[in-house]
Amino acid sequence: MSLIEATGELASDRRDVWALVAEPYHLPDWWPAYTGVKPDRRGLAENARWEVVRGKVPGFLRRPEGRGLIVITSVLEGWELRWHDLKQELEAGVRLDNAGTGRTRATTFVAGPWLRLVAEGARGHPEQALTRLRDLCQTAATL
Repeated sequence: MSLIEATGELASDRRDVWALVAEPYHLPDWWPAYTGVKPDRRGLAENARWEVVRGKVPGFLRRPEGRGLIVITSVLEGWELRWHDLKQELEAGVRLDNAGTGRTRATTFVAGPWLRLVAEGARGHPEQALTRLRDLCQTAATL
């Protein structure tokens, strides 16, 4: 199994970043593989199942804008969110840590068989997710 991570600092307090990450409907705002999400009635809870809509760019083994299912595998409130993409056979998520007053260190990651990461175009997802989180936090800080 291969792991790809991206780590960087965000210009927001960890609690504020968690509020963004913990809202199921915001997942497509920061995770690049998805353009839509429909959480089950449990919302953000371990073993919750969320239907996702994939991006417009096709992968080797997937159709553009196809639907899939992710299962939330870990929720450490304020610190970590992990999920398993059943069809893609990938693990993904985000870890948060304090990085000084009003700042958060975020690590986004994706893990799975190397061939699957390449075939699905997932190798760039952690860096793209970190950039999106950084942009969202910067936008919130300037409002």
